[in-house]
Amino acid sequence: MKTLILNGSPRENGDTASLIKKVTEGIAGEYKIINAYRCNISPCIDCRYCWNHNGCTIDDEMQEVYEYIQECDNILIASPVYFSELTGKLLDLGSRLQTYYCSAAFRKETPIPKKKKGAVILVGGGDGQMDKAYSTACILLHHMNCHTIHELVSSHHTNEIPASDDRNAMQGIESIISFFAH
Repeated sequence: MKTLILNGSPRENGDTASLIKKVTEGIAGEYKIINAYRCNISPCIDCRYCWNHNGCTIDDEMQEVYEYIQECDNILIASPVYFSELTGKLLDLGSRLQTYYCSAAFRKETPIPKKKKGAVILVGGGDGQMDKAYSTACILLHHMNCHTIHELVSSHHTNEIPASDDRNAMQGIESIISFFAH
């Protein structure tokens, strides 16, 4: 089993990272973590190459991500919530999934034949809502051929309690691990 983890957090040892660590300690098989703040992945430039061709003209680390998306069984999106949305760097990375949308919409091709399971972990201090960020994450997961998506796992009061001490979040992590395994 292979799991792709898209980490939208700028903090290497923050709350999002602590929840990702719990997931990686429990899942079987191999996993690959793409940290949106530390990878060399540019946002989509709307060149429209993918309207008529497979792939993307930007030659960066996203090429490796595209390969792993084809192979993996599970995809996890984990992100802090900024202004009720996924982080900007994660959205930059997500914009590069435009090639999959164009493949299906314009070229009438199936860009990712292998179905996957998806899950979303969101972390926030509590000022905003998680619904919009979860909706965006689900759209990204659908474009990566995740038809079965786990219910949202969140830790929404990290200004008061670390995510690793959030009992509901920890139960949600265990549920994601089980979901990915079956």
